[in-house]
This record gives sequence, structure tokens and C-alpha cells, in this order.
Amino acid sequence: MLAPLIMCLALLPLLATLVARVPLRWWWIRCFEFPRVQIALLSLLFGLMALVFLEPSDWRSTAWIIVLITVGLQGRYILPWTRLWRAQVKTADKESSQDRHITLLIANVLTPNRRAEDLIKMIQQRQPDIILTLESDQWWQDQLDPALDEKWPYSVKVPLDNLYGMHLYSRLPLENTSVKWLIQKDIPSIHTMVTLENGDSIRLYAVHPRPPAPAESEKSLWRDAELLWVGQEVHKKPQPTLVAGDLNDVAWSSTTRLFCRISGMLDPRRGRGMFSTFHAKNRLLRWPLDHIFVTNHFTLVNMQRLGAFGSDHFPILATFCYQPTRQVEQEKPQADSEEREEASETIQQGKIEKQKT
Repeated sequence: MLAPLIMCLALLPLLATLVARVPLRWWWIRCFEFPRVQIALLSLLFGLMALVFLEPSDWRSTAWIIVLITVGLQGRYILPWTRLWRAQVKTADKESSQDRHITLLIANVLTPNRRAEDLIKMIQQRQPDIILTLESDQWWQDQLDPALDEKWPYSVKVPLDNLYGMHLYSRLPLENTSVKWLIQKDIPSIHTMVTLENGDSIRLYAVHPRPPAPAESEKSLWRDAELLWVGQEVHKKPQPTLVAGDLNDVAWSSTTRLFCRISGMLDPRRGRGMFSTFHAKNRLLRWPLDHIFVTNHFTLVNMQRLGAFGSDHFPILATFCYQPTRQVEQEKPQADSEEREEASETIQQGKIEKQKT
């Protein structure tokens, strides 16, 4: 009786792994893309149970075959975001000029969180060039403005009470700034040009699409459409660009990887680690949701996950160096014609179809 039970347990992670490969956008399918590390570890646990509790037999051998298949399939997605992989974004030259550097701090504050002072202390200690807060409403703006407006005088403020407010504070000048509602009328994004200390201008997109989840959206369609819209814009306007925010998607998902191919952008996490930012209060359910993608004009100086401040997200801090002379060292991901057509169809469908939840 024990052998069939362990066999069924070993099959569950494999089933979850296969469900994530189904090309449908329902939230209960897409959610299996998030816990790939957890699914792989759970599969290994059931494999150890087979070793401990089962005598050498076909049951135990079959269980381990299932475990190896599961871990192998998950490893294909997980390994690029470990130090076992080659870094996609090159490390900046040690002698690189400071006036070519740009440091971003991204923090999903969690609207009902009231530990604003902890975040402000973190900002004042780290002194980033740009601060992007997500889920920030009018209360958060009232706390941040007095502390940040003097040293970070350039700002874009979109206080909302629907969990999709965002605030951008910058020490560097902003130009051609706009707030756009790309796919859904209640989900903003910030588009702006940033002037570095050396006078060069780069483009920044700040995004926070709605996640596929029971209380949020029955499908990933609208999240996918917003990310791919930004990806198309980056591809159409080839200039130094950063895309930052809480994407409500993991780095290894089919949508995020397609976004990188459509846009030609690079992920500084690849080859360095996951830097998992969610969930800050639950170690067992933790994965990378907050991202910064860069075009190959940039190299990485430093990237780190910062400490908790009451939100369900950890902040993430990254410093990049604008080094266009090193573009040839960093190969851009490329989408084929079918993928570009898929992206266009997803964007069009996202604009037309209305969510029910």
C-alpha cells in the first residue's frame, strides 16, 4: 500500500510541471510557472521517501525515474537564474566613470503597510538615483514627499487606491515624461527619458501589470499584453532602455522570456541568482517578481535584494553602467516572425477582451 502511495505523490510534481507547459492563459494554469524551485524540491523529497521507505523494486525505480524527469524539466527553467549559468549582462569595468552609472531602487510597498519610515531610511542610506514605488497610494505619497522631494526633485506621481498606484522619484532630470494606460484603464505605466550625469539620455519604462490570480484576473492575458506592448516599443525604438517594476511574473515564465526576445532586452539576474523578491513573509513561497531589464547598452555594477520593511515584497537595488561600446559583447535575444505575430495578437486581444473578475 505504501509503494502506490509514494508513486502517486511522486506523480504530483510531474503533473504540476506538465500543466505549466499547457499554452493556455487561465490563472490556474499559469500559476504553476511560479513555484518551479518548490516543485523540484518537493519532487526530490518524494524521491527520498522512496529510498527510505521502499525496498529495491520496480516501484522505487519507477518513482525515481519520475523524480528525475520532473527535476530535469524544472532545471531547464531554473538553472539560467543560478551561478551555474553564464551571466547575460556583463559586469561593468571597474574603472568605469561614475557619471555613466544609474542606480534604481524598486519597492512594492503593499498599500496597507504603514512602515514608510523603514523604507525612507533604506532610501536615504542607499542614495539611489531613481526610486520606483508600486502599490503606493495618497497616504504613501504624503509620507514620501517630505522625505524625498528635496534630493529627488524630479518625480511622477500616480497615487491610486486600487493596488496599482506608482511613484517615481529621481535625482536625475526627467524629460518627455508621460503616464499611459496601455491595456487596462485602471493600470498605469510611466514612460520617461532620464538624463545621466554625463549628459546622455536613456529611456525608462515603469510597469506593474495585473497578475493572473483568483482575486485579480481570471487570465494572464492582460498582464501578457502589457509586457509585450512594452517589448514591441523597445524593439521599434532601438535606444538605451531600462524596463523596471513588479511584473507579476517570474523571470523564467513563457511570457517574460518572450518579452525578452520581442524587446531584445537582457536580464541581469541570469547567471547571478534569482534575487527572489516575493513573498517577503513566507520563505517557502518565494520567487522573483520585481525586475529590471536592460538593453545591451548597459553593464551591471551591482545588484542586491534589500531587507524587509513590512511589505510582502523585498525591495531590489541595482546599479548599471551605460557602456554602449560593449554592446558587441552582449548578444540580444531575438524573436522570430511567428513570435512577433503571437505578440501582436496577444496585445490586440488584451485591448479588446474585458476581464470578468
